[in-house]
Amino acid sequence: MAADTDETTDAELVAEIARQVPDASADEAAAIAVAIGAHLTDRQRAAAAAAAAAGSGETWNGKEWSFSGRIDATQKRHVRVRQEAPTDPWSAAGRTDRM
Repeated sequence: MAADTDETTDAELVAEIARQVPDASADEAAAIAVAIGAHLTDRQRAAAAAAAAAGSGETWNGKEWSFSGRIDATQKRHVRVRQEAPTDPWSAAGRTDRM
């Protein structure tokens, strides 16, 4: 039953996009709907991950100097680890260019 509801919602979304972008073909409207759906799903997952991380109470307190030292040793540059940076080491390592 949920699949029928999803298909109906998807069809309504494609129809609305087709109305909003009159030059779009049905395939283009469907592609836009898929992209919007993927974006919304990504935002929901990111919000859930942030809520889980906030709920875990994990912080950088006491670990920021160690992580900063690793960046200094591997990338030959000094960084300041922000408190809002992800506490998961893999996620944080992927964001060192922004620190």
